Amino acid sequence: MSDVTVTEFAEVLEVPVDRLLVQLYEAGIEVSGAEDTITDDAKLELLAHLRRSHGRKDPGASAPKKITLQRKSQSELRLTSGQGRSRTVNIEVRRKRTYVKRDVLEESARKQQEELDAQRAAEEVIVAEVERLEAERVAAEKKQKQEVAEASEAEVRRQEEEETKRQAVEEEASREAAAAEAPPASEPVVEKPPAEPAPQQPRKQDAGRKGKKPGRKEDHTLHVAKGASARRRKKKSRRRPVHVSVDSQHGFERPTEPVIREVEIPETITVSDLALRMAIKSSEVIKVLMNMGMMVTINQVIDQDTAVVIVEELGHTARVLNETGLEDQLLKSIEAAAPESDDAPRSPVVTVMGHVDHGKTSLLDYIRTTRVASGEAGGITQHIGAYHVTNDKGTITFLDTPGHAAFTAMRARGAQVTDIVVLVVAADDGVMPQTVEAVEHAKAAGVPLVVAVNKMDLEDADSDRVRNELTQHEVVPEDWGGETLFVNVSAKTGEGIDDLLDTILLQAEVLDLTAVDSGPASGVVLEATLERGRGAAATVLVSRGTLNLGETLLAGQEYGRIRAMFDEAGNPVESAGPSLPVVVLGLSGTPMAGDDM
Repeated sequence: MSDVTVTEFAEVLEVPVDRLLVQLYEAGIEVSGAEDTITDDAKLELLAHLRRSHGRKDPGASAPKKITLQRKSQSELRLTSGQGRSRTVNIEVRRKRTYVKRDVLEESARKQQEELDAQRAAEEVIVAEVERLEAERVAAEKKQKQEVAEASEAEVRRQEEEETKRQAVEEEASREAAAAEAPPASEPVVEKPPAEPAPQQPRKQDAGRKGKKPGRKEDHTLHVAKGASARRRKKKSRRRPVHVSVDSQHGFERPTEPVIREVEIPETITVSDLALRMAIKSSEVIKVLMNMGMMVTINQVIDQDTAVVIVEELGHTARVLNETGLEDQLLKSIEAAAPESDDAPRSPVVTVMGHVDHGKTSLLDYIRTTRVASGEAGGITQHIGAYHVTNDKGTITFLDTPGHAAFTAMRARGAQVTDIVVLVVAADDGVMPQTVEAVEHAKAAGVPLVVAVNKMDLEDADSDRVRNELTQHEVVPEDWGGETLFVNVSAKTGEGIDDLLDTILLQAEVLDLTAVDSGPASGVVLEATLERGRGAAATVLVSRGTLNLGETLLAGQEYGRIRAMFDEAGNPVESAGPSLPVVVLGLSGTPMAGDDM
């Protein structure tokens, strides 16, 4: 390469002349201007200087592995205030981008792959070692089992040999004993005559008359006592003969086979009663319960299912008793004697359920205050646990027991009281744990759901959120292709209340609810209280037939003649048909919620 001027060298490098002059000055190359010449040595010296300034120690080093570029751009943004004034804001945007050489990335990827291969190889070694140890353990166990089996076989053979030897010794001994007892061959065997029966000894009175004493020889020497004992005559006791029966077998014998008894088990039973019915000790029953993890005493009460398990565990047969069998038989006899009648349409029975503080009580209170006749009579409170609502399209019976335990109890006893479940969900809160529990109760009871999205008057109400969350629990709205009806309501303003009642009546029309409205009445006890001056007051819901004043009512274990009936407003009534709740007075005691009537 020949010498060139600074201007020509700048054109070759495509850099400004001024910058090249500065770089030459920094490299220690003396030039006076742009027309001075640069030798090849000066060019090499400039190259070394540039490499050192870029972080390279020697000229033979490679290019940088990573380059970072920073860019900065400025722009203006015009903002307008509410009063019509505008101002300009300068915006500066800084961007930083780093470029890495490809060989560096390949090197890091290669190192990672090597590490993974090493880790994989180590894992394979560990797995092989574990498999080897497992194979050794299995072989050792197999060898140990084989040794134990061989030892047991040897022990069995040894016992058999000892038993054979013992039997041979016993046979030899028996043969020697028989040979010793046998008479010699030269002497004839003389048969002994049968032994004559011994002569019967005479009684003591006969022996006394003959001057002899039984069992004593005549020439026997008499020893006479001296002194005072000689004058004292000993009193002899006379013993009566005891006749002993030849057959000495007693009347009680140990059974040769186990006695299997059929044990009747009620709904609850004590440990002592259960042991008595199985004719065993109570400690045996307590022992079985302790093995089951239950620490009980002899007087503790256990349930029917546990008693059935204990009876079967002890080898007996359990027979479950139905305590309501008498009532069921009585009801069947009454129904058989009643005249046949066709089923008539009845109003639906609705239970309101939902999470706490989602507006169940507020919704029921609004419906009650606007749709139910007001007024009280006879001191009976209007809030009796159930009431019916009447509008232009029909009548609806509401069970005012949101989340009531009787709902589960009645379903467990097989009483299908509720026809429709209204699920109240707050629009601002969404689905909560008790909401999911109410959905599960409704599915278990097999009744349809009507979802009332409450609190729609709030600003943060979101009904779509409720629909999305309920869809996760298989409650799909009808407008989304499902089968569940959704109604947006507000218990505070009354929005959507009429739509909710119409939806319930529409669902009841689809269900086609009917019941027999004549004959003896049957139903379920919803609530029961003990009122001062009135006695037991039970809120009952008639499911079929007609309940008349003065009839005899049987509810669970309580009974009595109905001396008064009131509706939800406290007004006295003479009769009540299907799906109508009433308060009855005159029972002997307070029945439990869920008892059949």
